[in-house]
Amino acid sequence: MRARIVDIQAGYGLRRRLISLGLAPGQEITVLQTVGRVMIVSTGSTTIALCRGMAQKILVEVL
Repeated sequence: MRARIVDIQAGYGLRRRLISLGLAPGQEITVLQTVGRVMIVSTGSTTIALCRGMAQKILVEVL
């Protein structure tokens, strides 16, 4: 599934960390796989594994 990040509703530390990983508002991502409590997403040439709690703080618009 492809999506665009609309907002990150997290505290300063987590928001800063996600942005440093390339998950910033306006960025397009692709959800590659969901395994148990882990979601694997890619943005550009980067693949990132997020725990379900972190992923739920990222608001997206499905493309």
